[in-house]
Amino acid sequence: MTHSAHHSAGQAGGAPDDARWTMRSILQRIATGPTLSKDISHDEAQLAMEAILAERVDPVQAGIFLIALRMKRETDDELKGILDAIRATTHSVTADVDEVVDIADPYDGYNRCLPAAPFVPAVLAACEVPAVTHGLDRVGPKFGVTHRHVLAAAGVPVDLAPEEAAARLADPGLGWTYLDQRAFNPALHGLIHLRTTIVKRQAITTTEVLAKPILGRRRTHYVTGYVHKPYPRIYALLARHVGFDSALLVRGVEGGIVPSLRQPGVCVGYQHRGEEQTYDIDPTALGIEQVVRSVPLPDDLPQTTRPGDEIAVAVDVGATAQAAARAGLAALGGAKGPTYDSLVFSAALILWHLGRSDSLRAAAERVRAVLDSGAAAERIR
Repeated sequence: MTHSAHHSAGQAGGAPDDARWTMRSILQRIATGPTLSKDISHDEAQLAMEAILAERVDPVQAGIFLIALRMKRETDDELKGILDAIRATTHSVTADVDEVVDIADPYDGYNRCLPAAPFVPAVLAACEVPAVTHGLDRVGPKFGVTHRHVLAAAGVPVDLAPEEAAARLADPGLGWTYLDQRAFNPALHGLIHLRTTIVKRQAITTTEVLAKPILGRRRTHYVTGYVHKPYPRIYALLARHVGFDSALLVRGVEGGIVPSLRQPGVCVGYQHRGEEQTYDIDPTALGIEQVVRSVPLPDDLPQTTRPGDEIAVAVDVGATAQAAARAGLAALGGAKGPTYDSLVFSAALILWHLGRSDSLRAAAERVRAVLDSGAAAERIR
């Protein structure tokens, strides 16, 4: 390395040698077995993640760092540090609107139902609430059907720059957008191969959905889903940490933002960065009477096995995305069924959380009005 190159590496947050020594010290502490592993500080976690994103540490060490944290269980400070490193490398823009709803559905997608959630932002936009959904093409552990797949199948642009996406939010006739991780954080997107090699869920899976790529001028609200009980506390903690004004965390099908359509459920929320509260929700209270939990996969979908995982039969991503797009576009145009009810339930929860309706029932009626009138369908272009 030339002197000037070495100097510039140092300017960028420490020379590679420094990063290697820091990572070595961290690994010696966190990867010492179930009883002896020690936690690291917020700053150390942030430094390590920044070094990984900048490719200043060996991929083997990067993998050990992520899996060792997972095995000893990440602390709140470690998750905050990793998230701060991701935020520092995220290209964030402020849209020319007062409020933005940031929808973070599972980046690894769906494989047991047709996802309706990709169309929730269009419904919110028709209710005059600007919304962004973000994600990527494919990532583990699920490698399922993602928002990107479904929206691309519906003809929605999925390769916008952050500024172009923000402009769509500010367009009064549109008011929503999709933004891909490849566009708002290329360094993080570049770790997909490493994450695939690790196989198991790790801290990036938890934190990447809080990158906050598009903000509102005054307020930005966070909406995500979960399955396992520890996650609402963690997501609320991290959402407050990065400054989301409010958060709505829905116990949803496959970890998404749409609750079960046939049984009572729960969601957790906070307002004004305060403490989170838990709310019981019941689809029948919104006039939803369904025999299915979620939008079933069509019987005629081709099935496939994943490369390297011959045991797990997976849905054919392309065919499933096409089916989800058809169902979503029909529901936006008022066609009744599980996709329509999914949009009603999820969008009504968000409107109610934002205080745009006095009750969940009133919010659901407002959503039905924009679906039945075709106002929501006009937002697709």
